[in-house]
Amino acid sequence: MCGIVGAVAQRNITPILLEGLKRLEYRGYDSCGVAVHADGRVQRSRSTQRVAELEREIQQSGLQGFTGIAHTRWATHGAPATHNAHPHFSGKNPQDPRIALVHNGIIENHDELRAELQQAGYVFESQTDTEVIAHLVDHLYEDDLFDAVRRAVRRLEGAYAIAVFCRDEPHRVVGARHGSPLVVGLGDNENFLASDALALAGTTDQIIYLEDGDVADLQLSRVWLVDAQGAPVEREVHTVHLHSAAADLGPYRHYMQKEIFEQPRAVGDTLQDIESISPELFGDQAYKIFNEIDRVLILACGTSYYAGLTARYWIEAVARVPVNVEIASEYRYRESVSDPRTLIVTISQSGETADTLAALKHARGLGMPHTLTICNVATSAMVRECKLAYITRAGVEIGVASTKAFTTQLTALFLLTLALAQVKGHLSEEKEAEYLKALRHLPVAIGAVLALEPQIMAWADRFASKENALFLGRGMHYPIALEGALKLKEISYIHAEAYPAGELKHGPLALVTEHMPVVTIAPRDELLEKLKSNMQEVRARGGELYVFADADTRINGSEGMHVIRMPEYYGILSPILHTIPLQLLAYHTACARGTDVDKPRNLAKSVTVE
Repeated sequence: MCGIVGAVAQRNITPILLEGLKRLEYRGYDSCGVAVHADGRVQRSRSTQRVAELEREIQQSGLQGFTGIAHTRWATHGAPATHNAHPHFSGKNPQDPRIALVHNGIIENHDELRAELQQAGYVFESQTDTEVIAHLVDHLYEDDLFDAVRRAVRRLEGAYAIAVFCRDEPHRVVGARHGSPLVVGLGDNENFLASDALALAGTTDQIIYLEDGDVADLQLSRVWLVDAQGAPVEREVHTVHLHSAAADLGPYRHYMQKEIFEQPRAVGDTLQDIESISPELFGDQAYKIFNEIDRVLILACGTSYYAGLTARYWIEAVARVPVNVEIASEYRYRESVSDPRTLIVTISQSGETADTLAALKHARGLGMPHTLTICNVATSAMVRECKLAYITRAGVEIGVASTKAFTTQLTALFLLTLALAQVKGHLSEEKEAEYLKALRHLPVAIGAVLALEPQIMAWADRFASKENALFLGRGMHYPIALEGALKLKEISYIHAEAYPAGELKHGPLALVTEHMPVVTIAPRDELLEKLKSNMQEVRARGGELYVFADADTRINGSEGMHVIRMPEYYGILSPILHTIPLQLLAYHTACARGTDVDKPRNLAKSVTVE
């Protein structure tokens, strides 16, 4: 959600800012802009179009500078419009503004600050909370931008990452963060800011991850940091190898399609050639912590929440440990009963998901210190906040709708299941060998499912004209049905609902007509016969069934019963395989409907505000 890039250098940094914005487009945005220090003035260009259009405008105007900031905005306060786009300016003389500022996050006390600043004579041109910060910095400015920003952020309530520069200090950019990610990139007599290290790929690989409350002063030859208490602080410099290959589409039409087909590799990399199950896969303290816990609480949002729901079936069945799964955005707003012998597990692709981070801190505040995260970014806030971690190896995921991040999360969660089972005495050597063999075969099995793409494309043509769909699953495949429905609604804009198949007769069956496709996950498990009865309930009401059936389920195609056969039944890991065709169905339906697959409307990739 939203993206920040900033730079101070001895060369024209406009191309660097624009390239950084392009790398952040995957987060989702509805406007963008660049501001630079040029010819002794603060100048900018803003657009409600894509970054490519902004780049054309900048090339035509000749906008150049050695110091600047850039932003992609996902609207919160104020409609997607040019006057609400970042960067925002401030200064008592609107014709010659002094301050330029960009901001990710939400300022909760913006109304109070707006009234105060209006009383001081500031005129607001936008409806954003961000313009409040710009005017506040200008109001507090006394010839030292770093000091003005430090004083300003003390007045802010809410979440923010900001980058700001001043007309009167031409080789200086100041950044600050609280609750939203911000990194510093180090160069040779040049330095950079960004909300994501990916934005700086190809420019620098020397990255500092700012902590909550940090304020950073970037000048040509130095970076100065202070912490939330205002004390000088040094943060570790990480060498982060990011390159543009992840952003190359290759033979694929969209990043989502590319990322679907990267899943055999991503799952294989996440397994890391593991030869045996050990708690230490999750950290040096894992054996001790796993011994001390009696239950698991999983906190996550969206797709990651569905991964958690799947893991509950695995952990309870294999490790015999009770599990609760909570939507992170709801968990901290209800009265709950804490248990210090609970393992708190957070799941997040980015590791910066605001709701999940807040839920984690709430759980710790309730007296539950044992924490573990499943995350795709080793340097993220989530990893730093948890005692234990397992880093998935999905690589950069650019499409807003999660695909390879989800299947690698499931893979990591099954490893967690086995590690817990081992510590709790429920994993024999024979079972461990059986599960490891199945895990190692997963990449090949996923590849076989991807070969079903041509058949799924034919289904997608039928779905393209629909406006509603039902998804059915039973047992551990119910969360996969939820994920399938989410994918379809995210990128094709078809309203989709998922239900445990046994719940059909308790209400949803009223919706079934010949115009309502019903997608059914039909593995060859102990619930198959029950599922067949549920399917007959649909057919009796004239509903059209689209069934992903394992090869030996004896479910055959007929009028109103469309069947695609999965290559093999994969036992307890079957949910991972059944995820793949649902991703392909959503993808090709969206293509048939002509929607923006990689950047669906109203959605952002990384939700870093509540």
